[in-house]
Amino acid sequence: MNNSAYPARHPVADRAQEEAIAPGHFYLVGGGIASLAAAAFLIRDADVPGCLITIFEALDKPGGSLDGAGSPQEGYVVRGGRMLESKYLCTYDLFDSIPTLDGRSSVTKEIFDWNETIRTSSKARLVRNGQRENAPPYGLAETHLLTLGRLSLEPEALLGDSRISDHFKPDFFETNFWIMWCTTFAFQPWHSAVEFRRYLLRFTHMTPGFNQLHGIMRTVYNQYDSMVRPLRKWLDERGVRFRANTRVIDLRYDESGALNRVAAIVCEQDNRRIEVPVGEADKVIVTLGSMTAGSSLGGTNRVAVPDHQDSSGAWALWKTIAAGRAEFGHPSVFADHVDESKWLSFTATLHDPTLFRLIRDLTGNVPGEGGLITFAQSNWLASIVLPHQPHFIGQPQDVEVFWGYGLFVDRPGNFVGKPMIECTGREIMIELLGHLHIHAEASRILDDAICIPCLMPFITSQFLRRKRGDRPKVVPEGWANLAFVGQFCELPNDVVFTIEYSVRSAQTAVYTLLGLNRPVPALYKGQHDPRVVYGAASALHSH
Repeated sequence: MNNSAYPARHPVADRAQEEAIAPGHFYLVGGGIASLAAAAFLIRDADVPGCLITIFEALDKPGGSLDGAGSPQEGYVVRGGRMLESKYLCTYDLFDSIPTLDGRSSVTKEIFDWNETIRTSSKARLVRNGQRENAPPYGLAETHLLTLGRLSLEPEALLGDSRISDHFKPDFFETNFWIMWCTTFAFQPWHSAVEFRRYLLRFTHMTPGFNQLHGIMRTVYNQYDSMVRPLRKWLDERGVRFRANTRVIDLRYDESGALNRVAAIVCEQDNRRIEVPVGEADKVIVTLGSMTAGSSLGGTNRVAVPDHQDSSGAWALWKTIAAGRAEFGHPSVFADHVDESKWLSFTATLHDPTLFRLIRDLTGNVPGEGGLITFAQSNWLASIVLPHQPHFIGQPQDVEVFWGYGLFVDRPGNFVGKPMIECTGREIMIELLGHLHIHAEASRILDDAICIPCLMPFITSQFLRRKRGDRPKVVPEGWANLAFVGQFCELPNDVVFTIEYSVRSAQTAVYTLLGLNRPVPALYKGQHDPRVVYGAASALHSH
């Protein structure tokens, strides 16, 4: 293991200070990776007994957006997977303390070892006319390069709530650079220019190999099996209490002191309303919003019907507690523009090896090596990824699973002639086979495939245009025992839609709430390294 690749745990700088923390209960709202990470940091870094930590989750299992489920008979489902790379310092700091399910190593060591074994190196990042494009040129004009440079230097305050499209002419959005960028990260032209700028800076070091996906890292299995399950097991072993099927609908406050504090948590469980009192020494950590709220599944012969009810209650809770409280942010900025934040993913389960063989022959990559394949001529701007198999723990050897998604779900397909949002899993497979130019074997593949579409109305809501204050601080001003975590709190300079953002918010919340005298791992800033900047600039100009 290369210990320089990710940070080791920081030694306790002031143990006496930590031991002086008054005992109290910790209530975590939401069972996603942010809450799970917060619980782990409380135990590992603040010596909080697990039995004093309670996690409320509206669903029946933890993991939030890092999910994975299914069977060979009914089909597997992953709503999506988050990209990993070597500079996610908070994530690797956390998982360096979490053993894998088999106990052979830490999760962090397993990830780094695995990516030494199978390095992502795409030979077919784009496919056009059924032909692969190896290391596609970026196709950027001088005007595009100048605008990218200006955005990288311009302060966020000057960009305000502008769109990406406010800064580029239409031809920029036809370049290979944009097609690869927007499908790798799921950006749309109408998304926030500030978020686009943050991504440009955060991933400067990945620019030279971006057209072959160099530097992108994967877990051995899907992220639920490889990350959530080991973390949940570790928390269970330490006595953390999970209250599943419990929806938090409101918070009660005590505003009589110098600092406001949460005095009670209002829940719904089994159609009963419950108030959980929050004592003087207790603390509350709330995950705001949800990217995968309102997700709906279709089937091979069934369309994914839009779900207009958010059963998790994540958005409703944020709107309730933020009413009249500017320090809690403005949830409507992110929740009330579904037409700008929705897209559709799909997971295919195959018992016949034909499709994997044909894609392997087309791309020149074995599953797990190539990463995202985008069909550049697709009206849906559809992409697929063939992960290393098995993708699920317990997946049979004769079963293969792959995942894909489309960004423009309201446009008619090139082959099925219907909007993606109106397609069954079978119709999505027909469209995919059309772009792959697979004809003779199409019937055999279609008859075998189980394809489950998943419609997600809020999946890129965190990219929507915003201004300062729309996302609250991790620890809001004027509050003694409350912190916010997840994708919708503000962490200066870091990028949303990543596991790292959720974990960093959790680490920041725990250390700040408890006044721990230890630093959160510093944000990697490759844009301040002249060698990194030179490499990125050279790559953009040479392509």
